Amino acid sequence: MTDTPVPILMYHSVATDPNEATRELSVTPDAFAEQMAAIAERGLTPVGTAELAARWRHGRALPARPVLITFDDGYEGVHRHALPVLAKHGFAATLFVSTSWIRGAHDTGGGLDTMLDWDQVRDLASVGVEIGGHSHSHPQLDQLDDATLRHELIHCKEIVTDELGTVPASFAYPYGYSSRRVRQAVRETGYAQALAVGNGLARRRQGPYALRRVTVRRATDAEEFARLVEGRALARNFARDRALTKGYAVVRRARQVRRKAIRSRV
Repeated sequence: MTDTPVPILMYHSVATDPNEATRELSVTPDAFAEQMAAIAERGLTPVGTAELAARWRHGRALPARPVLITFDDGYEGVHRHALPVLAKHGFAATLFVSTSWIRGAHDTGGGLDTMLDWDQVRDLASVGVEIGGHSHSHPQLDQLDDATLRHELIHCKEIVTDELGTVPASFAYPYGYSSRRVRQAVRETGYAQALAVGNGLARRRQGPYALRRVTVRRATDAEEFARLVEGRALARNFARDRALTKGYAVVRRARQVRRKAIRSRV
């Protein structure tokens, strides 16, 4: 079987006037509409996360020119601005929710901007948007101890199941961070696949728990978006992101070593 590369687009907020915390990773409603029109014009086929993973898992052929449209966190603009555009084109999409950020009974006030409420999440699910897990409180999962990690995964899954009546099959790592231990915990929690970031194309050989995505942000213009969905020049596009990620990885590893040393002395 050929390992067809697939662009998985990672969106966050879709908003005209987002706050500073979400601005860089937001897109305007007009830009989102133009990007979806570009997908339609190129003859790409949006599919859900569970569908892509299931086709790869069972060796089934992919649709012509597949692409995934995903949203992280659960910002209100996904319902207000993105949903009408997705419905216009008949596009599949996946929304990954951090359950303590969604307005309602489980909200702890940590959301970075105006978030969806559960009625809106149910509305999205009712028209075919796949709802996946994104942890409960959006921590860096690989920095957590085992008990806290499992609570974040299980509590998120239980809340989504209770609110929607369906068990989420897909997961996205907050900040894109994972590790072998985190991926194993995600699998054991019952998620069938999980998305990272990596700013590269997804491939079957990455395995179902480390599929890469490409970031769409406020600075993404029409030319750059075309490169993302066509998989062109991604290394150059995200060179700065990779450099920053490598530098921060050193800091995060040092923090993790210090935490383990402190725990061993307790």
